[in-house]
Amino acid sequence: MQDDQHLIETRIDGERVYDGALLHINRDNVRLPDGSQAVREYVVHPGAVMVIPVLPDGRLLMERQFRYPLNRVFIEFPAGKLDAGESLLACAQRELEEETGYTAAQWDYLGLIHPVISYATEEIHLFLARELTAGEAKLDEGEFVETVAISLNALVAGVLDGTITDAKTVAGVFWAQQKR
Repeated sequence: MQDDQHLIETRIDGERVYDGALLHINRDNVRLPDGSQAVREYVVHPGAVMVIPVLPDGRLLMERQFRYPLNRVFIEFPAGKLDAGESLLACAQRELEEETGYTAAQWDYLGLIHPVISYATEEIHLFLARELTAGEAKLDEGEFVETVAISLNALVAGVLDGTITDAKTVAGVFWAQQKR
């Protein structure tokens, strides 16, 4: 195993500078590997799941959703934040049904991604959902989502031509290619 001590930053002290409904922002003073000090600001996130739902015909169930910070509609896999005390699988099942109306009989845990390592603690756990059954979506108040079925080839093309840019979805397309 490689020794990383020459790269490690050590927290000296810090404070919570913003406490939001979903996100919190911390500002820490850290000691750098060379002994000097720096400030690190970062978003504290509760964690999330993302679901790669595979329809019986092989297409993937995607969502189109407006994302306010970037002022545009994105194509994404269904995803959502973990509630306190909720298991990863329960969250994935809940989010798939709430956002798309679908349930799945087969669930496979794929792995974990860190979408923005430079300024957030967010971890997204990925699941593959198969043997889907359609139902009625149960969107949260203020949530507006359109579901679309897209072939894996079309999703890969969207990543390569820059129309699909959401980091978790790009990772999900990679995983879908591997699990095809």
